[in-house]
Amino acid sequence: MEKISKTRKKRQALSAQDLGEKLVNLTEEQLRKIELPEEVLSAVTLAKTIKKHGARKRQMQYIGVLMRRTDATPIQEAVQNLEEGDRRRAERHKQVERWRDELIRGNDALIGEIVRTLPDAGKEQLTALVTKAREELIKANPSPAPARALFRYLHKSAQRS
Repeated sequence: MEKISKTRKKRQALSAQDLGEKLVNLTEEQLRKIELPEEVLSAVTLAKTIKKHGARKRQMQYIGVLMRRTDATPIQEAVQNLEEGDRRRAERHKQVERWRDELIRGNDALIGEIVRTLPDAGKEQLTALVTKAREELIKANPSPAPARALFRYLHKSAQRS
């Protein structure tokens, strides 16, 4: 049997504790999507309620111990999948914001590109929303409502694609 160095053990312990910290930072809904051992789930749930720094630190160390006792690979993969989904949603949100801003600034060629990229986006409705947003921008006291409506339409179309 291979002897594990003290440095490697410490690195593994910190890695397990970091994974526990990620679990504590997840929402209840996200936690339900991950198959956690009952003992780990109850420790994570308890850690979410602890406000005192010292007590929380001890609870995080305990979660680290529990994580080292279990096969953390599937848990790590599930957390990475959740984080990746969050990143993709944020990227999609930023893309939709860029499209909205470009359309309002007058980039009409983008309409065709969006319709090709997002099959659920209708050219007529998209053009109408862009026109309303541009007209509102010209007014003395522009309302953000048309720009928001354009964003919502693009966002819904992007979600369905």
